[in-house]
Amino acid sequence: MISFTDFSECISDGETIAEAIENGLDALQETIAALESLNMPVPEPGSGGSYSGKFMQRVPKSIHARLVMRAKQEGVSMNALVTSILAESLGRREAV
Repeated sequence: MISFTDFSECISDGETIAEAIENGLDALQETIAALESLNMPVPEPGSGGSYSGKFMQRVPKSIHARLVMRAKQEGVSMNALVTSILAESLGRREAV
């Protein structure tokens, strides 16, 4: 399987690595052509795509309740708490 960081909607595969790369490049050309035909912006190489900074995640009610209680204890919003938890977790993984 092959995917492109700048084009989250563009993925392909192949029986071999060489075939996956060839199919991926074809898919990338088609993705760029489709974006251009729709007058949509084509991401610059290395841009990592575009991200709004917003995502939604469903969690069990028990986790939701624990997050609300923890946010109250810390005196912050639940968004701030979750952002902090995610940042800490990602930092630990990147440091390893």
